[in-house]
Amino acid sequence: MNIKPWKLTLLAALSVSGTAALAQNTAVDKALQMERYNEARSTLLRQGQSNETSFQLGRLYQMREMPDSAAYYFSRVSYDKKEPMTMIAAGRAALAKGNAAEAQAKFDEAVKASKGKDLNVFTMIAQAYAESGTKDVTKALEYVKEGEKFAAKTGKDDAGLMIARGDLYQKIETGGGEAMNSYERANTGEPNNVQAYVRRGQLNLRSRNYNAAKENFEKAISIDPNYAPAYNSLAETYYFAGRYDDALAQFQKYTTLAEKSTETTAKNAAFLYLTEKYPEAMVEIDKVLAADPNNLAMNRIKAYSLYEMGKNDEAIAAMQQYMTVAKAQDKLIPEDNVYYGKMLIKGGKTAEGAALVDAAIKADPKKAAELRKELAKAYLAAKDYPKAISTYRQMMQESGGGELTDKVYLARAYEQNEQYMPADSLYGALLKERPEYVPGYQMRARANANLDPDSKKGLAKPYYEEYIKMANASEKPESYKSGLVEANKYLGYYYYQKGDKTASLPYWQQALVLNPADEQAKTAVDAITKPAKAPVRRK
Repeated sequence: MNIKPWKLTLLAALSVSGTAALAQNTAVDKALQMERYNEARSTLLRQGQSNETSFQLGRLYQMREMPDSAAYYFSRVSYDKKEPMTMIAAGRAALAKGNAAEAQAKFDEAVKASKGKDLNVFTMIAQAYAESGTKDVTKALEYVKEGEKFAAKTGKDDAGLMIARGDLYQKIETGGGEAMNSYERANTGEPNNVQAYVRRGQLNLRSRNYNAAKENFEKAISIDPNYAPAYNSLAETYYFAGRYDDALAQFQKYTTLAEKSTETTAKNAAFLYLTEKYPEAMVEIDKVLAADPNNLAMNRIKAYSLYEMGKNDEAIAAMQQYMTVAKAQDKLIPEDNVYYGKMLIKGGKTAEGAALVDAAIKADPKKAAELRKELAKAYLAAKDYPKAISTYRQMMQESGGGELTDKVYLARAYEQNEQYMPADSLYGALLKERPEYVPGYQMRARANANLDPDSKKGLAKPYYEEYIKMANASEKPESYKSGLVEANKYLGYYYYQKGDKTASLPYWQQALVLNPADEQAKTAVDAITKPAKAPVRRK
């Protein structure tokens, strides 16, 4: 399984969580934190229309990235010059409509109405900016500073304000340090604030500090074992750390605790896709699309999954349908062009497909190495080995030499193109860098076997011998079973054609132990062990 860091955007697009709850910490606030949106909506509707209900419904729809609905409910809050919350609602409605100046005016009115002495007002204003799509948070942080001054009088940081502060800094490209500082301050002020620990873990995950992320998510779970978002984030952490079984186990815990909804099913589909369980992902995708045919994320992952399952014609049809809708809504992401390009390359439209991937690289230069890697893999899938080789070489040159897997794929491309010398050279460099990489010895052995097709020189012999040694000494030698059969058969044949049947026999016998159904090994053992017939005596 190949880790694709850029695929995190697929989970991020489906992982929507709000900032700190309002000060009153109602059941609705908790439901919103837990991403139980249907439950929160039902509870609010049962309460009947009120300012509080409309305000919370506005927050709910903002968290679900439905700004028009959010603006509608915020606008339903009755304006009262004596009640700051109503002014904040008006400001949030303006933010949802993209009117920052009007929003600021309303928030200033709220501060004035509270005489600047209500910490909850500053917290709610900070949350308003944090939960909106607003990217410029300069003014929002000014309100936070005023709130911090007020909180200082109590002798400790306010957790709600600090979480909102952290969420605001996350909107700034270089704000990660201040965001982490904010969440840590939230836990200093409120040691058992689960949401702050989850936020800290999510920041660790973004910086690929998996151990710290795991610690923070596990701390959150120890405080509240039913806090579903923590399991979701912990699953993502295990995924990007390459611990796929653990990732699936944590995600299954998340699905048992999370609300049964289209959103939860969509997350499940995305996670199954990411862990390369494509048929299982398709089952979940179809469930979501049956209820919501125009769900962009699921239409996207449907096309991606069909491609990964080898159903290229169906993938192209699904991708074309998805891209028509996505373009109309300006929702295309660079990965869409990458996948569509890969589909076209596999379908024989190499130039057209490569142009799409190049366009994606130009649109997001930061992902150039990863996206060029996808292009190289597409050439491999299309068996266009010369272009795969040149693309890998370019990508590795641009990225300072490339990763271990890049070298493996480039070496394989050389092999498939019958360029065994450069393949052997790459495998040699790889093993010098990573001598503990067991599969590398088998790969180098194969390259040398192709350089010595009749095995008379025994070029592959030392590498197969080392492979057997390393594989048997590994924690899970059974995972190398097929490779061990291959290595023993090669060595058995090498000694047999040299006329050394005594040395040859143990290798063939070991191949049979590993795979009793191997006919070639059976034939070899019989040929070596069968007694020679006595010559017929002439009369």
